[in-house]
Amino acid sequence: MVKKKADVIIPVGKKIKQFRIQKKITLDNLANDTGCSIDYLKEIEAGKAMPPVGTLLRISRALQIDSGILFKEQESKLQSRIKAYNQRTDNYAYTTLTPGAENKHLKAFRVAVEGNSEHTGVGYQHEGEEFVYVLKGKIEVVVGDNVNSLSEGESLHFNSGIQHKLRNMAAETAEFLVVIYGP
Repeated sequence: MVKKKADVIIPVGKKIKQFRIQKKITLDNLANDTGCSIDYLKEIEAGKAMPPVGTLLRISRALQIDSGILFKEQESKLQSRIKAYNQRTDNYAYTTLTPGAENKHLKAFRVAVEGNSEHTGVGYQHEGEEFVYVLKGKIEVVVGDNVNSLSEGESLHFNSGIQHKLRNMAAETAEFLVVIYGP
């Protein structure tokens, strides 16, 4: 089967680089606007690093593009990523639960994080609020200096403008919902 040009999926890193160059934004400026290091941004653009949702939101805001543009590629890979999570370098997979909400303030995601691991890269920090609900497993969400341990059926609502980080506390894959409100 031959793919039509419209069917070709452009990797998220390549999309970021295209928008950055098109808007004449330097890596230095993007690093300052997102809090990511230049080296990390280079890894993302080269496809060597897969940024978490919070980082993609900060990058899309800095590039002044709709975050949905960056999430579309991730959605198409979710099922194969979850099935093959032991064979990949990234320790998490996510998909949007709010397709078509590109221009909305509220976005929801289903996230899977491998056992005894945490998201890599810088801690998350983005304007707005965040809600996390654990479907399976046990996770730890650090908001500023406060450590929150959540098990299946528990939730947390917090100011996402405060730097936060997440990790899986158990050996099995944790699954949870994340709802992000961005003004």
